[in-house]
Amino acid sequence: MTFRIDPTPTDQTPIISPGQEAGTTRTDVRPAAPARPGKPRRTARRGRAADAQVDTRLLAQAMTATPKAALRLVDADRHGLTPDEVAERLDRFGPNEVRHSRRLPPILQYLKTLTNPFILILIGLASIMFVTDVVLADPTEGPDFTGVVTIGIMVLVSSGLRFWQEYRSGRSADKLAALVSTTAAVTRLVGGVPVTGERPIEQIVPGDIVELAAGDMLPADVRLIRTKDLQVNQAMLTGEALPVEKRAEAAPDPSDPLQAENLGFMGTSVVSGSGTALVLQTGDRTAFGGLAASIQGARPQTAFDRGISKVTWTLIRFMAVVVPAVFIINGLTKDWGSAFLFAVVTAVGLTPEMLPLVVTANLAKGAQLMAKHRVIVKRLPAIQDLGAMDVLATDKTGTLTEDRIVLERHLDTAGRSSDRTLGWATVNAHFQTGLRNLLDEAILRAAGDDLDRSVGRFQLIDEMPFDFARRRMSVVVADRDQHTVVTKGAVEEILRIAEWELVQGERRPLSDERRAEIDALVAEQNALGMRVLGVAIREVPVTEAQGDIFEYAVTDEREMTLVGLLTFLDPPKSSAKPALRSLAAHGIDVKVITGDNPLVAATVCREVGIDATHVVLGEETEDLTLEELGELAERTHVFAKANPAQKARIIEAMREHGHTVGYLGDGINDAPALRTADVGISVDTAVDIAKESADIILLEKDLTVLEDGVIEGRRTFVNTMKYLKMTASSNFGNVFSVLVASAMLPFLPMIPIVALIQNLAYDLSMLTLAWDRVDREQVRKPRVWEADSLAKFMVRIGPLSSIFDLTTYALMWFVFAANSPAHAALFQSGWFIESIISQTLIVHLLRTQRLPFAGLFGRRTGGAPGSRPGTALLIATFAVCVFGLVLPFTGFGATFGLVPLPWTYFPWLVGTLVAYCLVVEFAKRRFVRRFGVWI
Repeated sequence: MTFRIDPTPTDQTPIISPGQEAGTTRTDVRPAAPARPGKPRRTARRGRAADAQVDTRLLAQAMTATPKAALRLVDADRHGLTPDEVAERLDRFGPNEVRHSRRLPPILQYLKTLTNPFILILIGLASIMFVTDVVLADPTEGPDFTGVVTIGIMVLVSSGLRFWQEYRSGRSADKLAALVSTTAAVTRLVGGVPVTGERPIEQIVPGDIVELAAGDMLPADVRLIRTKDLQVNQAMLTGEALPVEKRAEAAPDPSDPLQAENLGFMGTSVVSGSGTALVLQTGDRTAFGGLAASIQGARPQTAFDRGISKVTWTLIRFMAVVVPAVFIINGLTKDWGSAFLFAVVTAVGLTPEMLPLVVTANLAKGAQLMAKHRVIVKRLPAIQDLGAMDVLATDKTGTLTEDRIVLERHLDTAGRSSDRTLGWATVNAHFQTGLRNLLDEAILRAAGDDLDRSVGRFQLIDEMPFDFARRRMSVVVADRDQHTVVTKGAVEEILRIAEWELVQGERRPLSDERRAEIDALVAEQNALGMRVLGVAIREVPVTEAQGDIFEYAVTDEREMTLVGLLTFLDPPKSSAKPALRSLAAHGIDVKVITGDNPLVAATVCREVGIDATHVVLGEETEDLTLEELGELAERTHVFAKANPAQKARIIEAMREHGHTVGYLGDGINDAPALRTADVGISVDTAVDIAKESADIILLEKDLTVLEDGVIEGRRTFVNTMKYLKMTASSNFGNVFSVLVASAMLPFLPMIPIVALIQNLAYDLSMLTLAWDRVDREQVRKPRVWEADSLAKFMVRIGPLSSIFDLTTYALMWFVFAANSPAHAALFQSGWFIESIISQTLIVHLLRTQRLPFAGLFGRRTGGAPGSRPGTALLIATFAVCVFGLVLPFTGFGATFGLVPLPWTYFPWLVGTLVAYCLVVEFAKRRFVRRFGVWI
């Protein structure tokens, strides 16, 4: 989020109590402070004010005020609030809780699944059929529920499957949510005496005094009024990998509050040291709460949403033209009642009615496979967004890096690797008695098996702990009759106390020229994104006359000998570079958007193979329009020092530029970007707001896992598109045949209920597409829903089936003399068998641009590779063909008006099917040559 800072106030700035109205007074043991003009009284009780938001003006005032003046800003006392004050503020501000998106009740979740466009079309068609077949049914024949029940089952199964998968995934995601903290040490006045005790963070109010120690989570946004060596990890909020130092002194100017040394924010954690903090803002008014509020409400449309909408309207436009034409032609040539009924059946035939169910089955299968790869899918359509993703934006820490500080190099004063520097640094880190920070831990890990050898001969005598004034710390160790002061700290501070340098084991004076060269060496390492510390020693001879008691002070850090330099970095993951290379091979461009230092980001990106020649800072994007920012993002791969709002805006700009964007992040500062992306990806160790904003949660923060998810998303997309293109083109061809038949025949070409049975049998077989194999070339690039591609496929492939429908008409009319209403059943039965078998058989030609069936026994030798269908699809389509052949010969078929065909019909049928397959294969190759893509 972006903070806007008002002009800096002085200590005399007017002050207001939390929730106090302008111009009012209050009775209290302390003098009342004048109110800040224009501040309305909040009257929310035990809840949240509707206008709760981050008060950036209060943060700005607290930054620049002294600790004493900061207390007056929120009408607080150094010894804490009284119980009455706590109760009043808790009543006015509500509990210290951050608003989260509430999961809908199960019934509302289910109703939401019914808003799918195709399901709405089916519900509309079922409603029409209910009126025509039930309400207005012929009294002599009675109501016919067949069509209504058939479509109703489709709707219930499709919506039920999707509801159950998303409900179950939501419950799994909820179990991963973790609380930021549970209690905090709060000082309050009890009977006029300050008492410090642990209290639930929900009960903390503005004006409370909180005691902080290593390991604590900050329970609210605070102004530090006392610190002792306090370091806070703000990575979850700012993206900076290393802890930041905190002080209690007033800031000289109102810079970005997130960078202020005297402010702390909810959700960040104390790494070392201690402090006392004044609570400024709680709940939704914190920076954490502001980010939470920014992700509330409806999500922006994703690539999947936009794609399915375009496809839906393409099909609706076809229906809007074809269905009225069928109705009018049949009404003019026959009776209007049967014409209306047949028009409704035509609409059902043109609608890919099982698409919601096929999509859901594909997505559910994909989610199941992804779960085996330790990935939880919270929102099923996100699987297809993952497959469509062509840009992956990610934070740096933990994704590209190990998320731990590592001692990268240990150098002598000439810049060469030096075990002596590592040895003395190990002594300093091992013998200090305070809480070891991340840098000390990195040094000890680097020492490894040599740790005992480095420290075994020494004994700790004394230490001078770290403080922010000196920015260094020292230990004094004994080795026989000699003490050694070993100091580690900021290089400039080490150089301040050093008079010598160690060169190949020899002590030499540290000249001004050498100091400049060492400064240049440090600058070179900083330019590589390294954090650099210096190591120095001073040997102190010990005589027996000094006795056994030794005391050292910071004044003994003098006349030191510079041993060398230590450089630290959060190193790249070993898996990052090959994973990035593989993602690029699959058409995904990876961009890094981080809140960390640009030098650090550039170094890590270069090491993993990301172009970091041009790094853009977050503040540089502020004045750009979305179009300009999108163009900048096209040629930029690294954005650094980006705040949450800037991250989200960069994502939005790339989406507006035509990309399908995924974002991988786990911090509080990543929540808006996760919400804005087409697919938000987080990890189970992320903060709860990040997990809440994400669509997919990884149980392992690794790009390799993501790559598996991308391939699965594309496989799911391809199998879904197979159904959509095959069914839409086939139905379009059938409807075209119906138009011709309606104009030429004196009877309906197919019995309406038989048309529904045919659609249902075919569609049920298509559910097995979720288990179909996918050709490698079909998942090589990002896949998106393209209405234009569907329209081209329908109008070029669909009419081919009509050619052979017309030959079947001619066959039944001229050869088998089914040319009058008395022989309509024979005609309808003949076309039913040809139509259902050709529609089902042709699935194997349309499912791949390779040779069909040739892949059943592996790769063909000496020719193009074949494509082997999934076993389930093969069995299902074979079963439908058998069903179509057998039905007219059964009593069940007779109840619907079908009659047995003469055996002389079947050689003609075989010839028709063979010719149809050859024509489709020829058309497929022409289509691929012209448009470059098939499915």
